[in-house]
Amino acid sequence: MNKLDEILEALRQCANPDHVAGMARFGINPKDTLGISIPTLRKLAKQYKPDHELAQQLWASGIHEARILASMIDDPQKVTPEQMDTWASQFDSWDVCDQVCLNLFDKTPYAYTKAVEWSEKETEFLKRAGFALMASLAFHDKSAPNAAFEAFFPIILRHASDERNFVKKAVNWALRQIGKRNRYLQQRAIEVAQQMATLDSKAARWNAKDTLRELNQKNLPN
Repeated sequence: MNKLDEILEALRQCANPDHVAGMARFGINPKDTLGISIPTLRKLAKQYKPDHELAQQLWASGIHEARILASMIDDPQKVTPEQMDTWASQFDSWDVCDQVCLNLFDKTPYAYTKAVEWSEKETEFLKRAGFALMASLAFHDKSAPNAAFEAFFPIILRHASDERNFVKKAVNWALRQIGKRNRYLQQRAIEVAQQMATLDSKAARWNAKDTLRELNQKNLPN
């Protein structure tokens, strides 16, 4: 049995149909979904990573959890912009989008460029990926200067009025995560949220209220 067949069999053995129903209630696409938890996938990934070729095969399977697993075992230094565009264009569930951004895409040399590029797209999950990538970078790229994230603020403000749920929540996540990096970015994010609150948009006002509620309670270092 080759590695792909081995890992797909392991996934099938972990399948939980009852869990799939629960995932669907949280807006996760149940199509080709096995109902496997993220901790279980992470444990399985440790046996195989890094493996760029296997990651491509897992993604091509179309299985929900196999695609998340692909993001856990791929080698970010071997990921190309073309691969990022292909995978992102095939996102069909918010959890796959977020996991791929958090596990893999934010570690590539193209992360900042793709965050900006995708945020301007119209397709819902591709647009979400842009903002999910901003949030992932804010969480993981500890050495990045403030200016790298300040560049995202005009984009976040420009798209704060998008009423689509999966975009709206990603915009919110990006702004809050950037604002949690340090006191300076916290204040800048609060200013952006205050601008959002003046927009004639329910989504923008929701974003502003949620961001201000969280960031005004944070006591961050300089």
